[in-house]
Amino acid sequence: MSALKLTQIGNSVGVILPKEVLARLKVEKGDTLFLTEAANGVMLTPYDPDMEEQLKLGREFMREFRDTFHQLAK
Repeated sequence: MSALKLTQIGNSVGVILPKEVLARLKVEKGDTLFLTEAANGVMLTPYDPDMEEQLKLGREFMREFRDTFHQLAK
């Protein structure tokens, strides 16, 4: 765990992430991160939580119509 300080960036306030954190998240300058609320605070992730829900729904749909997709693939 490391303490991060808020810093003035133009007219905004930001946090500068250490190289180790960027490497762990597998992100670099210009990438998008998502901040979501968690039970014990907030979570910072490169994965869009809305996309995860869409993938889950898509998988359920494909599972439900598996036989139809199999027939169409012939």
